[in-house]
Amino acid sequence: MRKANQPHSFHIPVMGLGYTLETPLKVAKYGISSVVSIMDDKLCEDLRRVKSRMLNVPYLPITDKEPDSRAKRITTFLDFLSDQVDLQVENIKRQTFQTGSELDTYFELLPNSHVLKSMYEEIMIFEGSIREEMNDKIKSMIFPGKIDVNIMTKVDKINYDKDGNSLPREYSDALSALRGFVNSKIESSVVFSAGLNPALYNYAASFDSFFPNHVGKISKRITLKVSDYRSALIQGKYLAKKGLWVSEFRIESGLNCGGHAFATEGVLLGPILEEFKTKREELQELLWDACNQTLQDQGKPLLLSSEKIKITVQGGIGTAKEDEFLTNHYDLDGTGWGSPFLMVPEATNVDEDTLKKLMNAKKSDYFLSDASPLGVRFNNLKTSSGEVQRKERIAKDRPGSPCYKKFLSFSTEFTEKPICTASRQYLNLKIKQLKQQNLGEDELEKRSKEILVKDCLCEGLGAAALLANGETPARNLKAVTICPGPNLAYFSGLFSLKEMVGHIYGKLNIMKDPLRPHMFVKELQLYIDYLKEEVTKYIGDQPTKFETYVDKFKENLNQGVNYYLNLIHNLPVDTIEMMEKMKRQFSEAIDELNQIEAPKFVTS
Repeated sequence: MRKANQPHSFHIPVMGLGYTLETPLKVAKYGISSVVSIMDDKLCEDLRRVKSRMLNVPYLPITDKEPDSRAKRITTFLDFLSDQVDLQVENIKRQTFQTGSELDTYFELLPNSHVLKSMYEEIMIFEGSIREEMNDKIKSMIFPGKIDVNIMTKVDKINYDKDGNSLPREYSDALSALRGFVNSKIESSVVFSAGLNPALYNYAASFDSFFPNHVGKISKRITLKVSDYRSALIQGKYLAKKGLWVSEFRIESGLNCGGHAFATEGVLLGPILEEFKTKREELQELLWDACNQTLQDQGKPLLLSSEKIKITVQGGIGTAKEDEFLTNHYDLDGTGWGSPFLMVPEATNVDEDTLKKLMNAKKSDYFLSDASPLGVRFNNLKTSSGEVQRKERIAKDRPGSPCYKKFLSFSTEFTEKPICTASRQYLNLKIKQLKQQNLGEDELEKRSKEILVKDCLCEGLGAAALLANGETPARNLKAVTICPGPNLAYFSGLFSLKEMVGHIYGKLNIMKDPLRPHMFVKELQLYIDYLKEEVTKYIGDQPTKFETYVDKFKENLNQGVNYYLNLIHNLPVDTIEMMEKMKRQFSEAIDELNQIEAPKFVTS
């Protein structure tokens, strides 16, 4: 369902704080849209400084002394990206068609079905004035990819002035980041992820750029990353009642994704997409009516009838067949390909050492960790320098990280001002508390391990952006935390941008692992492993409630498998060979699932 002026049917989602921070400078000129994180304003500033020097662009630093410095850094960084991409596109339009030019690359990357691709191939047939006329026409149809931004809604700590007094709410991390985006020149979307943040959503309603202007144009748009239909409906209605239109819902697999993993209660991606497909028109009508009613009540211009909700999906997609089936069967407007692009230096910033670790990683090196101070499960790599550093600090009896950026400082267990649970300060206080509880040696060790898994994501998820540019991060904090989805285990080696895009569109196949299961099967396997782990570690005080949770989880997984088996029976989901393999693996997974039982608790 790609629109005529959209060059590509996929986008590159946000990855970490720094892995896609430079991606627009690398791929937007080829019409590929991507998402940058704007949570770390100082990393944005550092990258602007580095790239300005490389590109010979004047650079004026924005220091902490400037009022609203966080928002200003973000605005200036986004304007820098916008200006540079515009220059790149203008340069491409001045080029002539010749093998190896960026102009040729723009068209070669397009899917074979795209109208511009056929026009490009026809040019070579003609000569003289006709060819020149066609050149001008086709160049006028070149569009850069979008520079979308991500705000993780839960990363929204309150900030303080130099005297320790809390600043007004609009200076919190998420709200000031939103202001930085709004004040920038880019016309794109803010992608809200991690759930509803009322203060942030209310604040969005204070900016005119999120509303239609007198001709119905919305210059700043809202995209919601969601894990299911219910979340989309709740958040969409909340925003609509404020006159805010959700332009796109990006559905992400709960577990078969990179970064933070927001698991559902066993509801699988296929059934979730089916619900969106079935209820899409209902959702469109409900949100459009509610939004326009609010706009009318407020005396604002109304939404145009042409405003249609986009639905896209991301998380674990690995083959052109999977991409094609998702797009066509569920009537999607596009897909997101994230982790595989970590192996494409032309698209993302991964330092050389981490790239080598990814190339040599075994499937068992990818794991779902408890490293995040947010208390949300986090996809991790066992061999990363960040994991090595975390363990070395524990071995030296110096657990935890020095906390400089404080983006994840939310715990007030020991202090009046919130601190981070991965910080050295918190872990020292927590270990001291445990030692005072007269626990047995085994229990003390067990509970200590549970808290010592926390790691500093603020430094680790951003360091590679500078290291890949030959720079050393502040305070020499070079340890890298990387957050690939499990799907990356099946991509071996480094790839060019042309190879990865070609793989997405089925022009070639760069995935050689014959053991890779279909993405639907892989997600099911991940959920079964997740449930096993939940059952194994459960020590709560509400056993009846937990047993109900496990039963519901298993029921949802069983229903999901039945849905997939029915799908396979009626539709060519993939190749015949793959579908037979899927049937066997679903059967094996259900046998494994049925053996899982909630622990039995004896009550006196």
